[in-house]
Amino acid sequence: MKKSIFITGAAAGIGKATALLFAGKGWFVGIADVNAAGLDDLKKCTGGKIGFSAPLDVTDAEKVSSVLKEFNMAAGGRMDVLFNNAGILRTGPFEDISLKDHHAILNINAGGMINCTYQAFPYLKNTEGSRVINMASVASVIGAPTEATYAASKFWVRGFTEALHVEWKRYGIHVCDVMPCYVNTPMVEQNPGKFVDSVGVYITAEDVAATVWKAAQRKRLHWVIDRFHNRLYYQFRSFVPYSLEKFVLRKMAGL
Repeated sequence: MKKSIFITGAAAGIGKATALLFAGKGWFVGIADVNAAGLDDLKKCTGGKIGFSAPLDVTDAEKVSSVLKEFNMAAGGRMDVLFNNAGILRTGPFEDISLKDHHAILNINAGGMINCTYQAFPYLKNTEGSRVINMASVASVIGAPTEATYAASKFWVRGFTEALHVEWKRYGIHVCDVMPCYVNTPMVEQNPGKFVDSVGVYITAEDVAATVWKAAQRKRLHWVIDRFHNRLYYQFRSFVPYSLEKFVLRKMAGL
């Protein structure tokens, strides 16, 4: 029986690249997104290799429950991987971003992940060697200026992942996250800013998909995708005076 993966936020960017990769490797792939047209386009791209597709707003817990039930049945009662990829980004000074957008970031990036993970639990528990892969970010390590709420949502993802990594070991469910720097996707393209320009956008959606593939095969808690010198910075930032770190971040954000 084929292994199966359910991917949220699959209509574009990282989700789309991941769906293409796993479908190409013979997995039963389920895709979901609020963008129904994008899902249809993705199905056409794969020439019928997508096993399941459904429009889905991850903030709707009841809809999440019904869609995951349908996916599990279509996949032959298996859910080997839940890839919690759905998320949104808004950049800019905190006070310039609408309150509605601030709440949307939290509702989708955190609340949607809760809904999907909670509703998928019975299917994950009944699939030997299953795992949950959460989309985090290097923004879960450093609170990036002009991304206050987005960074907060990714700090939440990291904490959620680390807690369930310990909790769900007793069920044989491996929980991990993927932590890329800025990725060349429509989401990042639609949210330009000085901080983004300072860091640079050099990771592709395919790079992240390849890491998700590794995370589906191996056991590691955090999968960081970043430049070598930035990785060193994350490891040794505890030795850097906060006053210096704050100065650098302000300059990078143009504040």
